[in-house]
Amino acid sequence: MKFLLLTRHNASEADIRPMAEWDPADAEAHLAALRAINEQLTESGELLVMQALADPAAGRIVHGLDAGTPIVTDGPYPESTELLAGYQLVDVVDEDRALEIAAQVAAAPGPGGKPINNRIEVRAVMFSWA
Repeated sequence: MKFLLLTRHNASEADIRPMAEWDPADAEAHLAALRAINEQLTESGELLVMQALADPAAGRIVHGLDAGTPIVTDGPYPESTELLAGYQLVDVVDEDRALEIAAQVAAAPGPGGKPINNRIEVRAVMFSWA
């Protein structure tokens, strides 16, 4: 079964600054923990894709139109405190295993070694073309 694990960060729920502002040792410890999880998942054959996303301030929102040129705006809106930090696509035996992986990712250390406890949204893949 394939699951998409979406790592969400909500600045209003956590006292965590953007990673670019962390002490370099804290950032490296966080990334090392995530690398270790992803290496284990790669070795077990469960990890299909893992991507960290750039700052949402560099993102764009595309609005489709019935006819004509789509509208492209900056995004996300500044009042938004939640951002999608990254994702993993896993192929696991069942949902329980996907939840176990999500819990490991959520527990990755942040500033001062304290777990970030980001929300990890776990979504089953309904179907795929690949």
